[in-house]
Amino acid sequence: MVDGRRPAGIKETREGLDPLRTSRLRDDGRMTLAKKYLISGRVQGVGYRYFTERVARELGLRGYVKNLWDGRVEVYAIGEAMLLEELKRRLAQGPPAARVAAIEESDATVDRRYTRFLIE
Repeated sequence: MVDGRRPAGIKETREGLDPLRTSRLRDDGRMTLAKKYLISGRVQGVGYRYFTERVARELGLRGYVKNLWDGRVEVYAIGEAMLLEELKRRLAQGPPAARVAAIEESDATVDRRYTRFLIE
């Protein structure tokens, strides 16, 4: 704090000051991040959500996967940076019948309500 005021972009939480709440330090000292991926191509009707759920659970990630009205698939994942990179690599491959054209990646806020990975 400067002169008793909180810097812009910093929110007060129960855990204390947390910059934009896009990451969280775990008890074991490792950083937990959240990412959102928007996958386009032939990704609906080919088992992409079930593939993503299986991969995310194998990696120990939390979050969700869902179809969007525009034909894309949205993935919200919470975990360590290295595991999120592996997820992105596997999302690019997809299941055998899928054809991934592009993946848009963005940082997201860690939502502690997600305790496992699920299909929405």
